[in-house]
Amino acid sequence: MLVVRGTALVKVFAAIVLALAVGIAPARAEADAGGTGPADAPIRLTLNDWTGQRISARIMGEVLRRGGFPVEYVEADYLGQFEQLATGEYHLAMEMWATTGKADMDRWTATGRVVSFGETGMMSREEWWYPAYMAELCPGLPDWKALARCASLFATPATAPKGRYLGAPRTWGGHDEERVKSLGLDFVVQHAETDAQLYRELGEAYDARRPIVLWVFAPHWVQTVFDGEWVSFPPYTEECYASGRYDCAKPAGPIWKVAWSGFEARWPAAARAARAFRIENDEMSRLIGRVELGGRPIEEVVDAWLATNEPRWRGWLE
Repeated sequence: MLVVRGTALVKVFAAIVLALAVGIAPARAEADAGGTGPADAPIRLTLNDWTGQRISARIMGEVLRRGGFPVEYVEADYLGQFEQLATGEYHLAMEMWATTGKADMDRWTATGRVVSFGETGMMSREEWWYPAYMAELCPGLPDWKALARCASLFATPATAPKGRYLGAPRTWGGHDEERVKSLGLDFVVQHAETDAQLYRELGEAYDARRPIVLWVFAPHWVQTVFDGEWVSFPPYTEECYASGRYDCAKPAGPIWKVAWSGFEARWPAAARAARAFRIENDEMSRLIGRVELGGRPIEEVVDAWLATNEPRWRGWLE
């Protein structure tokens, strides 16, 4: 029988504890360290200023938590977040829209410091939109030239005699001021502070059958609640945007996930899950509606989604 006393006992005990700690470290932590940094460092997901993106980010973040990864959420500017993604201060952004973010995404991925994790499954559209009752007041809609002729119908005390266009929050981009100037539209662009303000004002105008033209985006619940139509601008071309005129329709297309270039090396299993994330327009529109129309907290809506879709998101972690 081995008898150890005094400081020798302490040293043996410490050695045993260390050996056990090394031996029982989770397999995922060992695999995900990748030699690039601590695998137990939190994965930082960005939160932007619209409901759908915050739902996407929290679904992904809570899936990663359930996969054993520590997660942090950080408030971030939609287009400004590329600076922090490039340095690794932020790690994952769940929605970069073809309509407003593709040029910035292409520029940053070309540096090699930011990478695309593929499409989310959602297809984006963002454009000027008006309620259906405006077609009677402004013949020729949805053609943009008819809108130009009817600009004064949309005037408010703050913009008269010019019409008012209610644009998205400034952080979303969109180049509406440039479009108004290039096409000679007698409109003043006023930006909403949030998407909630956009659709609160739409609801008020719609109930009173008051003229309004505003930024509407998809996926969203708006098109299922209000009857209306997108304004038809000249078709989008790359040259239209490259020229800086922006005198055409906004681009449409996928919504992508983007990440810090070191993400995959540090957390390969988490990267596979993020790449596998997929949700489509109709499903996202319903989730947004449960928050904005149903008044439920995002966290509650996400938890309910996770409970209902466990086999699906468990597959992302495999």
